[in-house]
Amino acid sequence: MTAAEAPERGHRRLSEPRDGLTPVIDRIQPLLSWCEAAAAASEEPVAVDVERASSYRYSARAYLIQLRTASAGTALIDPVAFTIPETLRRTLQGREWILHAATQDLPSLAELDLRPDVLFDTELAARLLGMERVSLGAVVEDTQGLVLAKEHSAADWSRRPLPASWLTYAALDVEVLVEVRDVLARRLAAEGKTRWAREEFEHLRTRTLPARPAEPWRAMRGVGVLRSTRQMAAARAMWERRDQIARHEDLSPHLVIKDRAIVAAAKAAPQGKAAFDAALPAQLRKKDIWWKAARSGVELPASHLPARAEPSDPPAHKLWAKKFPEVWERYLPLREIVGEQAEELHLPTENLLTPGVLRTWVWQHPESADPARLAAEGPERIAEQLRDLGARPWQAEIVGEVLARRA
Repeated sequence: MTAAEAPERGHRRLSEPRDGLTPVIDRIQPLLSWCEAAAAASEEPVAVDVERASSYRYSARAYLIQLRTASAGTALIDPVAFTIPETLRRTLQGREWILHAATQDLPSLAELDLRPDVLFDTELAARLLGMERVSLGAVVEDTQGLVLAKEHSAADWSRRPLPASWLTYAALDVEVLVEVRDVLARRLAAEGKTRWAREEFEHLRTRTLPARPAEPWRAMRGVGVLRSTRQMAAARAMWERRDQIARHEDLSPHLVIKDRAIVAAAKAAPQGKAAFDAALPAQLRKKDIWWKAARSGVELPASHLPARAEPSDPPAHKLWAKKFPEVWERYLPLREIVGEQAEELHLPTENLLTPGVLRTWVWQHPESADPARLAAEGPERIAEQLRDLGARPWQAEIVGEVLARRA
């Protein structure tokens, strides 16, 4: 919704922090003063947000941390300017942290040894409530009747000094987050979903980050079009060279060379330099760097070429209809049943049960094709199997019951 539309719907545009824009905290003493004010009401929840520069920088580190409590107000902390003190960790300890889309911010906070003891994710709460739009702006509009400007969401937050308009945007991200949480918590209670939310939040809070893939180059977009192992070797070598440059210059890899350019050039590399150069973007500079990398891959001995990717377990479900029709046939009706249950509960299907969990369960349990056998298995046993695959208890209980009564 635009600013011009807001008055027609009775919504006020949230354009300035209620207490005015506070200066960026880039020295230890102002942060200690904020901590002292916040410590006066240690039971208050804290609204938390992080600004990164992942589209510009190699890392996903935090370049600005926004905190807000009712007693202390808003703090805009520059974590690059100084080492985060233990005082801040103690001040935040034991409080409920309120974030929107916590999966995006928790890793960069953990790098600074900032971890919540209790979590409330307003985006996830909105999903569990079946809200059609779950962006921060949409949730603020729905719960507070306020229009939140989002002009700088893709800005380069590593820039210094940060413009005042960016800082206003950052401060507003935590301005009403506590109030949003209060409304969503009441709605969750009214719909009997408080326990669901609590389990989901705890899962987010405690989950470990996935390990770095053994062959991260295989995650490049479009790499599946490469058919020969020498093409794949060229792509791998170019990816490794890009990673070296990006890491050294602290640049987002796509600013060095995009995935699609690597894949296109790697595909042409075995044909020679002329074909390779023609496949690269015309504006790309220092093409010889990339040719040298690609050639080093193409000319590898056969024993050093990358192996074809091992099939996943279970195989990608896109292959099931053609290669595993019996699995596909038993999966489709179960997917529909779970989808119908999610619709009845007013939440997205993926929040009732992650699609990958359902697919893995179907793959591992041939008896899922037979409603009578499922009924005999019983909801408790099915729920246990789903929990073993990563489903939260509330998810496993509901889906286990639905699948068991399929007969």
